Amino acid sequence: MFSKILVANRGEIVVRVLQTLQAMGIATVAVYSDPDANAPHVTMADESYPLDGVTAEESYLDRQKLIGLAKESGAEAIHPGYGFLSENPTFCADCADAGVVFIGPSADTISLLGDKIRSKETAIKAGVPIVPSSPMWAPGENHHEDFLSQWGFPLLVKAAAGGGGRGMRLVEREEDLQPALESASREAAASFGDGRVFLERFFPAARHVEFQVLADHSGNTIHLMERECSVQRRYQKVIEETPSPALDQALRESMGGSAVALAKSAGYANAGTVEFLVDPPTGHYYFLEMNARIQVEHPITEETLRLDMVEMQVRIAAGENLTLSQEDIRPSGHALECRIYAEDPYDNFAPSTGTLLAWQPPQGIGLRLDSGVAQGQEVTPYYDSMLAKLVSWGPDRQACIARMSKALESFPVIGVTTNIPFLMRTIHHPAFTSGDYDTRFVEMYGELTASAAGNNLDAAAIALAERFWQASVPKRLGNQANLPSRPQGPWESLGRASFP
Repeated sequence: MFSKILVANRGEIVVRVLQTLQAMGIATVAVYSDPDANAPHVTMADESYPLDGVTAEESYLDRQKLIGLAKESGAEAIHPGYGFLSENPTFCADCADAGVVFIGPSADTISLLGDKIRSKETAIKAGVPIVPSSPMWAPGENHHEDFLSQWGFPLLVKAAAGGGGRGMRLVEREEDLQPALESASREAAASFGDGRVFLERFFPAARHVEFQVLADHSGNTIHLMERECSVQRRYQKVIEETPSPALDQALRESMGGSAVALAKSAGYANAGTVEFLVDPPTGHYYFLEMNARIQVEHPITEETLRLDMVEMQVRIAAGENLTLSQEDIRPSGHALECRIYAEDPYDNFAPSTGTLLAWQPPQGIGLRLDSGVAQGQEVTPYYDSMLAKLVSWGPDRQACIARMSKALESFPVIGVTTNIPFLMRTIHHPAFTSGDYDTRFVEMYGELTASAAGNNLDAAAIALAERFWQASVPKRLGNQANLPSRPQGPWESLGRASFP
């Protein structure tokens, strides 16, 4: 087992990984950019090193700087978290060349799965159904007529590399196709250094369902059930739950088997996620992509299975074999995750910045908060706007939603605008509570992002925040000029949920 690990990331995922490493008795190393100097993960780690930069390119994306700090600190391995360099095959290879273990799959596997065309070819070889797609397109080419004649419109233009909705365009008319190809290609080239795009059949009423997989270096591969990820804004997930309301047991077993087959076909080792599109009218499912890293939404899997996925990642990277079989995977209850963003849902989810004057997350049975911020901290414009992930667990879906509702209603945040009112509206919407929703959910129901004025849920949250401020914040912080410059004490992570 490793004696020291560097976590090459920021925010809540670093706090999450540090929790497990410290519980395992492993010494921890954190890194931080200039804007993150006062972040909770900096004081939580046993050692912390500055990256001497502001932007991601100057700090968390500097491969050689990170590897140099790992060597300097004596760390034997690097955990990349998610985002940044977590799916960068060059970084993975650089780690290997430097004698540092990359906690994740091999560089070859990352490269294979990072190319959406090659990964689809791998799925076909494994007998996994894929979404119909065209050959690759590059500027100046014009060879998609066969695809159009077979499938027509609407369709999606998608980037061959990357994710997060970048390089993706929905096209509903033929005259819009060429401009969409060109703009998607430009965006993909700027975001991922790869301007290749392709066409993919579009399913208007699809569900986005993913399966978590684990595989060791001996070829033992299992899945850890599914996560429903259909509540999205701008192709990015906002709310996830498990189990999925869209799957019956037969479909669940079939999709889980496909996820395992795909992972084996790719020679996968460590934690990964196989993403599928489910077409409810037909009951058919199609492979989308495989993410070669731990996912943002991994906590809901942990809460229903009561296991630690980060520990499993570390043990696999250290050469240990899985001690679980597929028969051991027996989920209990229902779990729901809401991503708390510093953004304005009434202004097209525009990011919000400022100082967290009040940050007092709810606590209680069946609740967990994974957070990388603390009261008094500055929320800057340099990185992703996610502040935390609030997770609820319940013996059934109804109880789980009720716990989440109460938690969101008692979570005042002052200093930045957050999406909490939007989340409250979403989980109370009849389409969500019934479980009958798809990836069009946010765009279909304009009331979710309408003005906050006159909305009872929003008014309740604002009133609660004002009462909290009047009763607590001035006593805790004094005036704004005297805000603490560095967060002290524990961060606001509740760790494992308490089960009744």
